[in-house]
Amino acid sequence: MKNEAPLRVGIAGVGTVGASLISMFLNDQERMTQRFGRQIVVTGISARSRSKDRGVDLSEMAWFDDPVALAKSDNIDLFVELMGGEDGPALASIRAALELGKPVVTANKALIAKHGVEIAHLAEQTNTQFGFEAAVAGGIPIIKTLREGLGLAQVQRVYGIMNGTCNYILTRMTNEGINFQDCLKDAQELGYAEADPTFDIEGFDTAHKLAILTSLCFGCKIAADQMYVEGITRIDQADIKVASDLGFDIKLLGVAQRTPDGIEQRVHPTLVPKTSTIAGIDGVLNAVSLETDHVEELLLAGPGAGGDATAASVISDIFDCVRGTHVPPLGLPVAELEPYDKARMREHEGGYFIRLNARDIPGALAAIASRMGESEISLESVIQRPDLVVNDPETKSEATRTVVLITQKTLEQSVRQTIDRIAADGFIVGKPQVIRIERF
Repeated sequence: MKNEAPLRVGIAGVGTVGASLISMFLNDQERMTQRFGRQIVVTGISARSRSKDRGVDLSEMAWFDDPVALAKSDNIDLFVELMGGEDGPALASIRAALELGKPVVTANKALIAKHGVEIAHLAEQTNTQFGFEAAVAGGIPIIKTLREGLGLAQVQRVYGIMNGTCNYILTRMTNEGINFQDCLKDAQELGYAEADPTFDIEGFDTAHKLAILTSLCFGCKIAADQMYVEGITRIDQADIKVASDLGFDIKLLGVAQRTPDGIEQRVHPTLVPKTSTIAGIDGVLNAVSLETDHVEELLLAGPGAGGDATAASVISDIFDCVRGTHVPPLGLPVAELEPYDKARMREHEGGYFIRLNARDIPGALAAIASRMGESEISLESVIQRPDLVVNDPETKSEATRTVVLITQKTLEQSVRQTIDRIAADGFIVGKPQVIRIERF
């Protein structure tokens, strides 16, 4: 192998991850060659700006203004896409490389969530490797684990913390008593959140990653547009404090599981027991848990973002190409993937945390409990917290108190409909907070 010509890599997108990747190639070349018996060199790059200082020496690499031209270049053997975007140049350049039989590696979860099945099929048609380890949970090797590491074990449920921005915000809200907006501002200043953080804090980033994992876990086609998605923007210190008093932390989880009625996938804030392993995943860390029939529960945790961590996963895929490792991109050939079969609504075993801003008038609490009883929703506990009044524009100077209901297992539809009836009765103001409880 040591006599083989170097593997020539083209990289489209030289942002944080791209610059880290190039730095690793430049600084660790001797170790790479010793380990894999073949040099890996970056021979071409493409990015929006030639003049931007990226902290690495790009002078020996050919510059391409058009990433598609880079993908088609005879001077590269493997194409790495790090531009981002679910369509446009990213998709066009990946297609161009695969059509020519060139292996492709990407960190683009949005593109995989939307076009993953099509791209996997194209890779199969051209007998070409396609890797996307870095698209889900940064430096955590969850894709390789699912495609190659579980043997005959079948996944029954996958869940996890898959967005470092949200986890950082919720951790600081929990540990320091800071409100959401202040935590978000700090995250932006530290580079953990984008100037426009919507994609992260509204749960869409987690949803894309979960859709990819769902396909790999359950052998179905990717269906990112068929899941319930709720972000963390409405989490208040009242939720954090009451949850803590009850023995729970709040995390943004992506959850997918196989049920008798089909596959369920959802993203939302979740109350998790403080004693659970997932509750201990704090800050910008990510974690993915796999519940299987053979190895029971397997938890993988680590940095979910950042230049070096993500670049390490990109290199892992490149090394697979050097070794000649060749597996179906989505675990199974595309022809064998089942259509996504969305599960019917069923009772949530963990129950619900419901926070209401109730008017401080006689009979309010009894009326609320009565409505729950009419809907056959069993209550595990009812908590009044006048010390945790949530400021709501609708309340103005009106006297209110925070009421928290903890239900036993029930349907979310029943909960939502019952809350609408309570609101119509005039006993609450503002929008109620409803959070699922998972009792791992």
